[in-house]
Amino acid sequence: MTLTLPAPADLGVDMIGVPKDADVELDLRLEAVMEGVLVSGTAHSPLAGECARCLDPVSSEIEVGLQELFFYSDEDASEDDSLLDGELFDLEPTFRDAVVLALPLSPVCGDDCQGLCPECGIKLAEAGDDHRHEKIDARWASLQGLISDKDNDQEK
Repeated sequence: MTLTLPAPADLGVDMIGVPKDADVELDLRLEAVMEGVLVSGTAHSPLAGECARCLDPVSSEIEVGLQELFFYSDEDASEDDSLLDGELFDLEPTFRDAVVLALPLSPVCGDDCQGLCPECGIKLAEAGDDHRHEKIDARWASLQGLISDKDNDQEK
């Protein structure tokens, strides 16, 4: 059975997730077993977020495998098992767990993304190879004001 359903809200981690109401394509197989109904298949959905290095928008897709046994009655099931509600079952918790576990914690826009300059915040890919910042040792920083430009000219 193939279905396309809207994605639930808040499905993701801090940097990336499935947009709310995005189309989620489900390809499911339902099997009757002794204890209940075994649901297995795949879910395919788009992802949107931002790069962990340069904060540019990132979009991709994810496909996760799903498998859950929905018990007919709570006599056979333990506390954490899923139950059928008449002829209905709720696959959202299974889908949510599968997607969140498969998401990258630090998504990047590309493997070669250099990120941002820690000093000024400019994208290092746009800054060029000659992008540098003068670093002054904090122990000598207070002496910097003692030398004026005139003193430097007289030494030459």
